[in-house]
Amino acid sequence: MSTEKLRIAIQKSGRLNEDSLQILKDAGISIDNGKEQLKASARNFPLEVMYLRNGDIPQYLRDGVVDVAILGENVLIEKGKDILQGEKLGFSKCRVSLAVPKSMKYQGIEDLDGKKIATSYPNTVNEFLEKKGISAELHIINGSVEIAPNIGLADAICDIVSSGSTLFKNNLKEVEVMLKSEAVLAISPMISEERKALLEKLQFRFKSVLDARTSKYILLNAPNQKLDEIIKLLPGMRSPTVLPLAEEGWSSIHTVINEERFWEVIDELKNHGAEGILVAPIEKMVI
Repeated sequence: MSTEKLRIAIQKSGRLNEDSLQILKDAGISIDNGKEQLKASARNFPLEVMYLRNGDIPQYLRDGVVDVAILGENVLIEKGKDILQGEKLGFSKCRVSLAVPKSMKYQGIEDLDGKKIATSYPNTVNEFLEKKGISAELHIINGSVEIAPNIGLADAICDIVSSGSTLFKNNLKEVEVMLKSEAVLAISPMISEERKALLEKLQFRFKSVLDARTSKYILLNAPNQKLDEIIKLLPGMRSPTVLPLAEEGWSSIHTVINEERFWEVIDELKNHGAEGILVAPIEKMVI
């Protein structure tokens, strides 16, 4: 019996850490996670979790210290363009943006030509400015870049933005979105064939969880004369399940719909005579 374990890196703390542990839990993987541990093993899957600084993870992947990682796409773009990106995981969404003081009359990217920009993402900023034909002086800061304009260190900043509340508190306004980011599964170029097989099992589980998160199970009653029209609105995984009701002339329809289309579909169903519409979350979905 193989003793090989897949080594996965996740962020040590913060929102990405919590979301990463949640998707592992939803995928049926139990982690023995003691406080302040740097490494933990799964009880029911050949997996070892390493808790690392987000910015250090690309190098650990490159060196083969870990096989895979859950990290921000923005970090991979900044520090690991040579590393294979797997699935997008749909959580920890943010933007990498340029922001300036609220008092600045910003009219376009040209206003930053010759200015000083504080950032933890120099490669991303340089690439963006180069495409726009803008030259700026970068101050590389690891930490709270949003204070830089207030202390006279920079005219603008580039940082990750989620809600925008940090910018607001520091009297800054977002003026350019350079890229949109979310958590991704990144894969080491050094991963062995045996561990690739374990990764495929993990990816299968993640896909089942992610498909379930973006879908709803729907049940409804419909008059038989409207069945064809209603079924056209409900593609389902293959086709909806239709069962006759005890009341003559009526059927029950069961199917799955994408959450993004949910309200739009519900309104259309009601307009076509659907009644007793029940909607339920899906825990796992294997297609």
